[in-house]
Amino acid sequence: MTTVQLGFGFDEPALTPPAAKPKARRAVAAWPAPVSAPSRVSTPAPAPAVASPVPVPATFPAVLEGMACALEQHPDYRVLRRLPVQTQFAAALAGSVTRVLILDTETTGLDAARDKVIEMALVRVDVDTQTGQPVGTAQVYDGLQDPGMPIPKIARDITGITDAMVSGQQLDQVRIASLLDGVDLVIAHNAGFDRPFVEACLPRAAGLDWACSFADIDWSAAGRGSAKLSALAADLGWFYDAHRAEMDCHALLKVLMAEVPGLGQSGLARLIAGAQAPSYRLQATGAPFDAKDQLKSRGYRWDATAKVWHTRLAGDAALQAECAWLKQAVYGGRAARLQWERHDASSRYSSRGGTLGWVQLQDLS
Repeated sequence: MTTVQLGFGFDEPALTPPAAKPKARRAVAAWPAPVSAPSRVSTPAPAPAVASPVPVPATFPAVLEGMACALEQHPDYRVLRRLPVQTQFAAALAGSVTRVLILDTETTGLDAARDKVIEMALVRVDVDTQTGQPVGTAQVYDGLQDPGMPIPKIARDITGITDAMVSGQQLDQVRIASLLDGVDLVIAHNAGFDRPFVEACLPRAAGLDWACSFADIDWSAAGRGSAKLSALAADLGWFYDAHRAEMDCHALLKVLMAEVPGLGQSGLARLIAGAQAPSYRLQATGAPFDAKDQLKSRGYRWDATAKVWHTRLAGDAALQAECAWLKQAVYGGRAARLQWERHDASSRYSSRGGTLGWVQLQDLS
């Protein structure tokens, strides 16, 4: 029986079944032929044929896109496209703009006091404050840096950056300084990780306002299953080569250009507006042991050094609401004195402390 395999394209010519192969005859043993004397003139073997490259039709990308669109129409398929790198945007209008710097680093490890930066990328772009979208031309820098130590295997495996690649390399401080000039807000995906590393090698960055696209947007409330950058990009239909600083910056910019579900504004607009509000680190001082599950499910984290549960809150209203919840759900109406630490965008996510204060919960029992 002949099997015909169907193609994926449309309007394909009918396939003709292949002709039946002749049956191989059974081999019959024979006496070896007489061996003649070897010729003194040898004939060189023919040179192997070199395969010429197969030309790609100019319409090939369009054909692939047609296939992708066809798959998207079926509920059983989901298509991911390679994330496009965009540096040119619509011309700026007469309205005001906010100058944003998207930043990412690759490092030898997780401890900013011990580990070093091996790659840093910056993408500077102006954002229209009315539309929340980039305008004009984005300026890009990506550079490697010799950490002065062997790159650990785990960092090599994650980033693909080797000792040979960074040997003798240094960040272009002049170029970086020109990109930092006039920046209103630095955005990193997990600024709590990147900011201490950046300030260690770029002291000027300590005077800038920072925002965190990982923590300052409630991605769970927006219906996202994960706040990882690669997952956020996949939710929008894109994939990219992660864990290289420049590509991570381009991916973050594209993700933040999209409207955040439930907010009615882009991620860029959300971060720019939220950067002006204070944030608080609130400690549930003296919380009873049996309240740990409630605190953990609400997003509190355990500080093993201070031995206290704590959480981060955006704005004064959030602080007041959280204190009211703690009073009823955790302290049962009993009196408690809670410590908070106030940060603004100039100190948020840095290793520097903020302004300390206390709130007194009155006894209602």
